[in-house]
Amino acid sequence: MKRIGIIGVGEIGRAIVVGLCEGAGEPPEVFLSPRGARTAAELSSSYDSVRVCADNQAVVDRSELVIIAVRPYDRQEALAGLRVDAGKIVVSLMAGVGIDDVRRVLATDGPVVRAIPLPPVRERDSVTVTCPSHPEVDALFERLGGALPVEDEAGFNVFSALTGTLTTHYSYLATLASWAAGQGVPKEVADRYVRGLFQGVGRSLGDEARSLSQLAADHETPNGSNERVRTTWFNDANSEALGKVLDDLLARLK
Repeated sequence: MKRIGIIGVGEIGRAIVVGLCEGAGEPPEVFLSPRGARTAAELSSSYDSVRVCADNQAVVDRSELVIIAVRPYDRQEALAGLRVDAGKIVVSLMAGVGIDDVRRVLATDGPVVRAIPLPPVRERDSVTVTCPSHPEVDALFERLGGALPVEDEAGFNVFSALTGTLTTHYSYLATLASWAAGQGVPKEVADRYVRGLFQGVGRSLGDEARSLSQLAADHETPNGSNERVRTTWFNDANSEALGKVLDDLLARLK
């Protein structure tokens, strides 16, 4: 794709633009909607291949592939009345909005693909789930760290639910650092240590020869500190509670 449009320039839209423009090879032309005007203007001033359009229809008209990155509850306001030719590819990043819904809003018979890019696409270091598989869309996200196509929207919604745990992870780390500060450790020192601790552990996730359960076991000594925290805090009841939260979220996404 040589011409890509993005409607809704928030954090993910910014990450996609940076990943495309700073990666290897010639960047595509990128056309941005005026939604998220400040971010769009910053990106346009930073990269020669990026332009801000007057309105969303201009984004569609100039692009071969259009990424819809507006908030789900803003979709009617942002997309109503747009004319999308059948020859254009639409990529929807709207959580909980099915392909049929996107088609109705845009009145298009062209290909519509759902995707879940995450902020690390900025560094071209994140796998993006897509549904259904489409050669041009998968190639786009391969350029940004990898594509993981799934066959149907039921499976796609499971992955979408999993992304809902990201800020909980960050809040967990913030709680650890706050606890350490409460014990008298300087706040900035506690923050630095927690970041370093989990960045280091996170790199072991690249070892796909070991399952996630095996990685947990390999980092745990019988009767040691890690086992004590896991078995007294993240016990079966908490594990079941997390599963229930994910079940409820999945039901909302369907």
